[in-house]
Amino acid sequence: MSTYTIGFMVAYLRILKKAVPAAAAAGGLLAVACMLCFAACSLVTPKFNRPNVSVTSIELRSGNLLQQNFAVKLNIQNPNAQALPVNGLHVALSVGGEQIASGVSGRAIVVPAFGESEFDLTIKANLALAVLKLANKMEQHSDSVDYDLTGAASIDLPFLRDLPFHQTGSFSLKGTQ
Repeated sequence: MSTYTIGFMVAYLRILKKAVPAAAAAGGLLAVACMLCFAACSLVTPKFNRPNVSVTSIELRSGNLLQQNFAVKLNIQNPNAQALPVNGLHVALSVGGEQIASGVSGRAIVVPAFGESEFDLTIKANLALAVLKLANKMEQHSDSVDYDLTGAASIDLPFLRDLPFHQTGSFSLKGTQ
């Protein structure tokens, strides 16, 4: 090996020795900056409780044997200290474990802080399936049938997309037998 090659290698190692700690320090600073940024974003993200959604009225609009359209009025209660800007809503109704109705709406409303608003929605249902479910329950001499109302409200706030909701219950079959 020539003196020139050895000198070049020594110079290269000296540069590398200085550059690696600098790059490592820059990488460490970048990692710390990223962690601080993520921590700040978590402080900015609003913490929301789920809205309470309940059905206040149902009205048949049109339909045939296989599909019916209903106008459903929902009451949305906001248990949060901040107004809830809702861009839309989607819901599904299951009776006895089977989905019988669903609907979506892109209508925007603002539910006031610790307040409530009504929301109109059109849902499509299959009552033939529901009647079969009810008939089966009545044959089994059941006193009630269970239902699930699930869905989500699309929220117009940064860092927050959907607030899901879920309401369960049962209705009595007594008096229908």
